[in-house]
Amino acid sequence: MANSNVPVLAVRDLKKHFPVKKGLLRRTVGQVYAVDGISFTIGVGETLGLVGESGCGKTTAGRAVLRLTEPTSGTIEVGGTDITHLSKGDLRPYRRQMQIIFQDPFSSLNPRMFAGDIVGEPLLVHGVSSRKERQEMVAALFARVGLRPAQMLNYPHQFSGGQRQRIGIARALALGPKLIVGDEPVSALDVSIQAQVINLLQDLQRERQLSYLFISHNLAVVEHISHHIAVMYLGRIVEYADTRSIFVRPQHPYTEALLSAVPVPDPAIKRQKRVLQGDVPSPVNPPSGCHFHTRCPYVVPRCKIESPPLREIAPGHHVSCHLR
Repeated sequence: MANSNVPVLAVRDLKKHFPVKKGLLRRTVGQVYAVDGISFTIGVGETLGLVGESGCGKTTAGRAVLRLTEPTSGTIEVGGTDITHLSKGDLRPYRRQMQIIFQDPFSSLNPRMFAGDIVGEPLLVHGVSSRKERQEMVAALFARVGLRPAQMLNYPHQFSGGQRQRIGIARALALGPKLIVGDEPVSALDVSIQAQVINLLQDLQRERQLSYLFISHNLAVVEHISHHIAVMYLGRIVEYADTRSIFVRPQHPYTEALLSAVPVPDPAIKRQKRVLQGDVPSPVNPPSGCHFHTRCPYVVPRCKIESPPLREIAPGHHVSCHLR
């Protein structure tokens, strides 16, 4: 039996830099600092919501954690084992423990394959069970995610968007993983379908003690599903705490601005919007010191020079800001 005190995923100082090449000789002239030293842990049966604007490095972080993109530096531990530098062969058993649900439910499915074969492909690749047993397992997965087993012989184009995402979830569940990375898994769906898929993910988490890294820019969705939230800005985590603390007592100016933009369902409540000035700086040439200082309403001279560390200002609440 696994030790429940050991986190399912522990990421320390993870970095992913992409080289910028120019000229005929393709010389490296710079780096895209997509992920610039992030750390977090996810316990058994927990969900960590990773939020931020488009281009902040959320998806790259998720792909680096799964080693779909090779990290530049840092460590990734799955169940207490460092998988950062494992070869493809040695990584294979850990692939079964980590799966991903992609953002676009259509482009992530092979249009030439039956839906049942798509869900059963991980079982085939890893040599799990016989053909007959695979068919039974796939039929059970279809039923669990709200699809009819008779639909196993349909092609992806014969399903709706929500149904296609359910196929993606069934495929992610096929190998019985411990960790699932959801890369904006509901952003391409209608609001009513989003709620159904989120409820399905929560039910599956309770049943199977799944852990999720839930990547999204939709704070309302993240609030509903996450136990903890990490707020990313330009490749760095600027605030990290439990969900209630983030929504009730946000400590970073960027988090405050994100929350002020969330629509309130009650028209009688007037929320003061904090509109950020300027655009997100380029990750090729990020600002010195605190990356957020070019847009921060509380900026002081120290912010432009010195990068604030992510430090604990209250039990479990970490903030990267000189003023906190």
